[in-house]
Amino acid sequence: MSHHAPEDNAGLPNRGPSGETLTEALQRTGFYPRLVGDVVADALDGRAPLSHLTHLETHFERSEVRRHVTVLVLTQDMLVVTHVDEAPLDDEGHRMSAQVSTESVPVSQIATVVLSYVYAQPVDYTPGDPVREVTLSIAWSGGQRIDLMPAGCGDPQCDADHGYTGTVAREDLVLRISAEADGPRAVQDAKHFARLLRAVNTGSAPSQAAPRPRLSFAPRAQRTHGGRA
Repeated sequence: MSHHAPEDNAGLPNRGPSGETLTEALQRTGFYPRLVGDVVADALDGRAPLSHLTHLETHFERSEVRRHVTVLVLTQDMLVVTHVDEAPLDDEGHRMSAQVSTESVPVSQIATVVLSYVYAQPVDYTPGDPVREVTLSIAWSGGQRIDLMPAGCGDPQCDADHGYTGTVAREDLVLRISAEADGPRAVQDAKHFARLLRAVNTGSAPSQAAPRPRLSFAPRAQRTHGGRA
């Protein structure tokens, strides 16, 4: 007897790391789940998803609350990115509109997948400590973000104009997920999604049973780095 993964009401297999279907994830956000689910299912065009990641952001503008949801669905050959924003149709905010965009990115076109971590009190880190937040950055179109700031020098009395300095980062999508704001499960889901995306992008199938490599470190008192124990 064969066993199949349970499916949600849009026919999407249950592939989430926490056992949550895409429909359940959308219902948990409470952000027009039926509308978003239909849009995502249409964008998949019959493709079978390997994993999904749903992220809800809430912004406050004066007395208004604006919400934005990003849904990432990974298939064997495609990354489907869906953005949904809401905006009022009247001044009182009684009637709303939903602005939806979807982008289907061939996995072969994805150039970089960057997962940045934030840990609290790294000096006290032990294996298994939770991640405080992660930032998932994905680049595929060659788009670049430039962060500029005034340049300076080492002289605190200097008031000369030193121009600007900054960094250039390649990114088409950036999601910041915090354990405090979004919950520890959301952080783990983002790490799982990034791992699968990297595996599909590089053509290597991730092994769920593969053990993590263990590194051996000397006791803290015996290690020195530039004079610091």
